[in-house]
Amino acid sequence: MTTPNTEETAAQGKPSRVLVLNSGSSSVKYQLLDMRDRSRLASGLVERIGEETSRLVHTPLSGDGEPREREGRIADHDEALKAAAEELAADGLGLDSPELAAIGHRVVHGGLRFTEPTVITDDVLKEIERLVPVAPLHNPANITGIRTAMALRPDLPQVAVFDTAFHTTMPEYAARYAIDVETADAHRIRRYGFHGTSHAYVSRKAARLLGKEPEDVNVIVLHLGNGASASAVAGGRCVETSMGLTPLEGLVMGTRSGDIDPAVTFHLKRVAGMSADEIDVLLNKRSGLVGLCGDNDMREIRRRIDEGDERAALAFDIYIHRLKKYIGAYTAVLGRVDAVVFTAGVGENSSPVREAAIAGLEELGLVVDADLNAVRSGVPRLISPDYARVAVAVVPTDEELEIANQTFALVDN
Repeated sequence: MTTPNTEETAAQGKPSRVLVLNSGSSSVKYQLLDMRDRSRLASGLVERIGEETSRLVHTPLSGDGEPREREGRIADHDEALKAAAEELAADGLGLDSPELAAIGHRVVHGGLRFTEPTVITDDVLKEIERLVPVAPLHNPANITGIRTAMALRPDLPQVAVFDTAFHTTMPEYAARYAIDVETADAHRIRRYGFHGTSHAYVSRKAARLLGKEPEDVNVIVLHLGNGASASAVAGGRCVETSMGLTPLEGLVMGTRSGDIDPAVTFHLKRVAGMSADEIDVLLNKRSGLVGLCGDNDMREIRRRIDEGDERAALAFDIYIHRLKKYIGAYTAVLGRVDAVVFTAGVGENSSPVREAAIAGLEELGLVVDADLNAVRSGVPRLISPDYARVAVAVVPTDEELEIANQTFALVDN
């Protein structure tokens, strides 16, 4: 994907703003960016849509920059987007502005068809709908957001940027599960991977941090938030990632189990009498860190560990053990690793997680400098000593900027 020439765009007086929408099942996150200098003009969150306690928090990023809140029932996504549009208009940034070039939508699942950002047409929307069975928690909400935005600005390009797109470069031997091929193909069962916009952005930023081009480096990216995933990126292309058909596979997460023997589901059905829906809720919402110790906030877990809480300590150890397994496995997949990169909420902010994940991996060339690791900063940085064979880095992710970049490049070109 080429990057648009923003100076030329400005000189020609072309529209340069992109509104990024991330529509969840009961929330809408939004950011408005000016692509001439990649600056943020406003951001906001509408949460608890459909409940009596709905809340909108809007933050203008110019002037005093003070957040504005409104509370009260917001019935649906249509009302949520209209409320967000009102807040933007109050700052002189309304959706009717001629400076708005496009609306970029985060879409979680693009299957194998969508490998690039795509202008949304009726056919594209139908294909996203056909993918609902493999993304039942995410794609329906994404579709709702798209339809609402299209109704608000039918004249404006709407672009879908897919979480799965970055991972479509995985070789077939990494993407296929070892099950009957006909059954797998009939039901689209394969490993797709998620958090792709984050992995793409962070892997490129890591290469720049090393003073190299993305095609010249191999990196392991650890996106550690409430949802967590790892990827092996060789020369700018994903060759392996931890999430699979759904975001459930892979690392231990805030509420998701990650890797588990699939026979556990049969056992729970036969022995515990649990339904498929109950097992789904167990593995996605009542497992991971919250299932192990009752908390999914790493700060709270570390506080409990410092107070001697053994259950929290075990949860932390399980979390770290899984991370080490993936670092080792992806080192083998890549053959040569130039950097291991931490990102997202936990990865960027939890020095104990970074220290523990790298500890004992000196034979792989990995070392963390304690002083560098302790520094809190919002910029990309190395936390490994100069003598380390493999760099260890912290690179803040910016999925909204990545979506805006991809959206603007598509419509500008």
